[in-house]
Amino acid sequence: MWVLLMPTITVKLDKKRAERLARWARLGKVPKSEVIRALIDRGGPIETGEDLIEWVERAAGKGLGLAQRSS
Repeated sequence: MWVLLMPTITVKLDKKRAERLARWARLGKVPKSEVIRALIDRGGPIETGEDLIEWVERAAGKGLGLAQRSS
């Protein structure tokens, strides 16, 4: 029997971003990790740490690409 282990990445967020992530997860009724995976998948293939850094730098100032629900 094979066990597939996914690497663990720790993401530190300020309070405002952490609350936004929790809200998106609650609204979608999915775990926060699924929201993070969806954001990364939307950004394109990330194979290395360098790819991740480039993706973050390209996304700077553009937001996360998730539509907010009007209150």
